[in-house]
Amino acid sequence: MAHRVPARGVVAVHTEQTGRQGSGVLLTDDTVLTCAHVVAAGYTAWVSVPGLRDRVLCRVIWSDQQLDAALLKAPESLIPGLVTTLLNTTTIQLATVATERPLPGCEVVGFPRIQRYDEGRKLEIDQYTGTVLPLAGLIRRTMVLELDRPPATEPSDGASPLAGLSGAPVFAGSGLLGIVKAVPRGRGHRRVECVPLGAIVTSGGFRGAFLNATGSLPPEPTAHTLHTTQDSPYEQEYAEALGAAYRRTKIFGLDELDRRSAEWDLDTAYLSLEAAAEEGDAAPVPHRIDDLLASRPRVLLRGDAGAGKTTLVWWLAAHAAAGTLGPHLAELNGLVPFVVPLRTLRAHGGVFPAPAELPGVAGLVIDTAPDGWAGRVLAAGRALLMVDGLDEVPREDREAAHAWLSGLLARFPRTRCVVTVRPLAVDPDWLGAEKFEELTLLPMRDADIQTFVTAWHDAARLDGVDPGGLDVLERDLALQFRHNPALADLARTPLLCAVICALHRLREGFLPETRWALYESALAMLLGTRDKRRRIDAPDGIRMSVEDHRQLLQRIAVWLVRGGQTELTRTQALRQVERGLAGMPRVQKQGTADEVLTHLLNRSGLLQERTDDVFQFAHRTFQDFLAAKEFVEDDLLAELLRHTHEQQWHDVLLLAAGHCSRRELPALVEGLLAAGSAARVRDQKTALYVLAAQAAQHAAWLPEVLYERVRKAVKSVVEPRNATQRAQLARLGEYVLDMLPAPEEVAKDAVGQVVDLIGEIGGSAAIPYARRYAEAGHVFPLARRWSAYPAEEYAREVLARADLAEAPLLVSAPEQLARLGMLPDAPHLDVAGDFEPAELTAAFAGRRVVTLGIADNPALTDLGFLKCCGAELTQLAVRRCPGVAGLAPLTALPALEAVHLDAVRVSPADLEALARIPRLRTLTLAYPEIPGTKLDLAPLHVVPDLRLRVSGLPKRQILGKEAFGGRFGLKA
Repeated sequence: MAHRVPARGVVAVHTEQTGRQGSGVLLTDDTVLTCAHVVAAGYTAWVSVPGLRDRVLCRVIWSDQQLDAALLKAPESLIPGLVTTLLNTTTIQLATVATERPLPGCEVVGFPRIQRYDEGRKLEIDQYTGTVLPLAGLIRRTMVLELDRPPATEPSDGASPLAGLSGAPVFAGSGLLGIVKAVPRGRGHRRVECVPLGAIVTSGGFRGAFLNATGSLPPEPTAHTLHTTQDSPYEQEYAEALGAAYRRTKIFGLDELDRRSAEWDLDTAYLSLEAAAEEGDAAPVPHRIDDLLASRPRVLLRGDAGAGKTTLVWWLAAHAAAGTLGPHLAELNGLVPFVVPLRTLRAHGGVFPAPAELPGVAGLVIDTAPDGWAGRVLAAGRALLMVDGLDEVPREDREAAHAWLSGLLARFPRTRCVVTVRPLAVDPDWLGAEKFEELTLLPMRDADIQTFVTAWHDAARLDGVDPGGLDVLERDLALQFRHNPALADLARTPLLCAVICALHRLREGFLPETRWALYESALAMLLGTRDKRRRIDAPDGIRMSVEDHRQLLQRIAVWLVRGGQTELTRTQALRQVERGLAGMPRVQKQGTADEVLTHLLNRSGLLQERTDDVFQFAHRTFQDFLAAKEFVEDDLLAELLRHTHEQQWHDVLLLAAGHCSRRELPALVEGLLAAGSAARVRDQKTALYVLAAQAAQHAAWLPEVLYERVRKAVKSVVEPRNATQRAQLARLGEYVLDMLPAPEEVAKDAVGQVVDLIGEIGGSAAIPYARRYAEAGHVFPLARRWSAYPAEEYAREVLARADLAEAPLLVSAPEQLARLGMLPDAPHLDVAGDFEPAELTAAFAGRRVVTLGIADNPALTDLGFLKCCGAELTQLAVRRCPGVAGLAPLTALPALEAVHLDAVRVSPADLEALARIPRLRTLTLAYPEIPGTKLDLAPLHVVPDLRLRVSGLPKRQILGKEAFGGRFGLKA
């Protein structure tokens, strides 16, 4: 069992050569920062964690006597049972003083002589509070702290009572500002001189030593401008309130299974989904969303209903506040999440929040923040702003939302931000000016569905009821998903997968076959069968049928949809219930509108209380489903069709198709076709024709002539012009495949879009169409789409028939890497994902490789496998592989002419290795991780005619660039 981290990470440091005892602070579980004079000229020092760990002999891996700081490395974790980083957690955050005004409420924690006990033989922690005076040591580059009161009476021998405090950490809240180095005389021991952290982390020697010891550079310090004594305890309370609000969630269906609690720890329910970065019209490369968020400070995340956007926001907020995110997202640990659920603002009719209002907008159960706290967090660059549900802002208010967000980020530019939105609610690059990168949550793959099924049944087993029966059901459902592609296609979002799991258990293995039937069955389960199964009669004194529940909930749902909202207050809900009860005398006799509303909240499982007196549906999809039924039953198709141009109504329009009678459905489909025909923008025309086709696809009966009109409409837009249209058409799946034009009929500049559309549909059914384009010579887009198809079949039927002599082949999964042997004539490879060096060695052994890209591989530490690529490798790109420990293996590649390094460590030794590559002529360094504050290009001066490009570094940090003349380029 892991022990707790010692108070504020403080440790004791001892040197036997001098007999000195000082203090220090843990930066990670096995590295210690202390003063250079404590370790003197020694190469080792003893470190102890009194009360937890006896002395451990550590190496001095960096020491700067002039700065008076040193870094120690332990042979193992100094905290028994703990192997984790402490930096950028709620325990320790690197920080600098960014003000000339006094900074009160700071503290020093260490092991001074005066605090020893047991006749001075044992150490005890002491704690002092004081004010940092930024101007007092400015000329000497020393940080001065004035203690609030004298520490103690001076001993009779004249020594300082604070002896032993050298190396002790100085904190402002959780921010580590520096370490104590001296107590000047003549100040009554009221002043303490310190080494400022800013001077330490900008030292090239420290950064290099830290990089070698931990495998990563230290995070950038946050800037403290003001701190109050209330900030730290409030931040701790705020983190706990976030955890209480967001660490638990409902898993659909599990509250139906006799569980005592309907809520579950979010970690049990959380599944790291795949997403893709928007890269123009290029084929997206899937990655886990955690990996993509790590390197992107600002993200606009698009995703369909039920795709997991809000779950991701909750999970990220809870873990960032607690400092428990894993290695990929570690730099978010300790940030202060401000969650802005826009649906809540709409329910209250509120305006967009000012900085001081951010802590309260999510309705956390917590006291009011100290004055100015949110502003201080934002100014220090310590905020994680999470704006959830941009699509829930009415279209006419979205520019106001844009102005609010852009203004807030312009005022506080170091704020990290995640914004979620439905796929088509805002235009591409809507936040491009604010430097947001766009990500799209992808449908769950078959492997993710199987993982989700396992997790759902694991959670269900916790109720202890019939675990053997659950085992049988889990195996049966997993088998159904494997052998029934149509069922798997219904389960591509976490919400629908959970619905299927719940219904599969309830129906003992039998499942509905369409999306509408799934929702209908889920509603029946929630609204009626639960109480019947539990033999609960007239709960709350009210007895209502499934249809009674549905009628009232439909009225609430349609009111929300008409208002463009997903939340409503108790007063608003009561008004809708009262209107519904006017036509329900049997229910009206059983209770007041308030009592019936309470019954709906307690028994339906659909309407939930989000915060005090603010209600929402369990998921927006159910709201839209019930609203669609109300529109159809109330003969309001005309009203629905008036909203065809509004994307947030499209799900309601589609769901209405499932409620329509044989007479009503043709009217809906014709209305959608008419709206599409009238649309002037091709994106909108495509969306509406696709909507009409989706409605027609699942119709039990539709006039044949109308089927043909739908088909003709879709065929008129089946050649997509951009990624938006392509994504819309892909929703129709195999329906569009036989409408696709032959390769010779497609405009040259549209071929890539058509091939990518085939890839987005994917699967075995799409392979014959991909083969036609491969045989016609349209190879480049096909070479990027392997992951969309069964790996072996695609390699055999498509890639083996294509001329891959010039096309870069994207390999992003183990089953693809294992089948490279089927494609001996593919000399240009891009390999993305977590592949171990041994896997790459086996795949590349004996094959001809001319150009190679390695990307997004945190598992890769050694480039030695490149020797397997033979003597013909001329171009190499290594992107976002932070674990690569050295570039020396590149010197063994005699034909290598061009090297591109993106977000890779580059040390002076690496530059020297690059200079030894025999034929190197082009080098690109994008956002290099350098061990110090300067990138010295001098080792590259010996390379004749080298063209060098550097991006991501300020000009002032690059030395030796002048020697390259016009062959040097810089992009900041």
